Amino acid sequence: MVLPIIAYGDPVLRKVGVEITPDYPNLKALIANMYDTMEASNGVGLAAPQVGLAIRLFVVDAAPFADDEDLSKEERDFLLGFKQTFINAQMIEEVGEEWLFNEGCLSIPGVREDVSRRPKITISYLDENFHPQTLTVDGLVARIIQHEYDHIQGVLFTDKLSSFKKQLIKNKLTNISKGKVKVAYRMKFPDAPKRR
Repeated sequence: MVLPIIAYGDPVLRKVGVEITPDYPNLKALIANMYDTMEASNGVGLAAPQVGLAIRLFVVDAAPFADDEDLSKEERDFLLGFKQTFINAQMIEEVGEEWLFNEGCLSIPGVREDVSRRPKITISYLDENFHPQTLTVDGLVARIIQHEYDHIQGVLFTDKLSSFKKQLIKNKLTNISKGKVKVAYRMKFPDAPKRR
């Protein structure tokens, strides 16, 4: 089932997610719905706060990035095969020289900016069966994970921009929170006027 994506301005996007246990209500259905929602909106990652839940859960499917012709066959194959659920994730390490990449966010439609992040990460998490995992990755997959991890920490990619860039997009962000934006997927806007 495709869920509405929570838009910029909703307080849930600013909450630090709480850890969950295997008996979290309807968890398997929630994870399936998050994958459906991510795919329906052409995303590569989706965090629980983006569907209104302040919990430490996010999903990643890097396959759409495999279309990049500049990548090697090994890189493309890795991206195509990288589909993972992250529960109660904790970032262990982010290393390397920061690099810029143009990021967007399903909760902030129509806004894309260059964001600086470290290229290599190590993260610990539980998979969908609550088995402990530790993963070290670099490149695009690391960036997707960092972006989604920020969501469960109450951080948005726009927080990482310079004051000047934030000023430039301020009106766009206000319009998004009011529902004054065109999107091709279901969204829930915090300040949109109620229709009668």
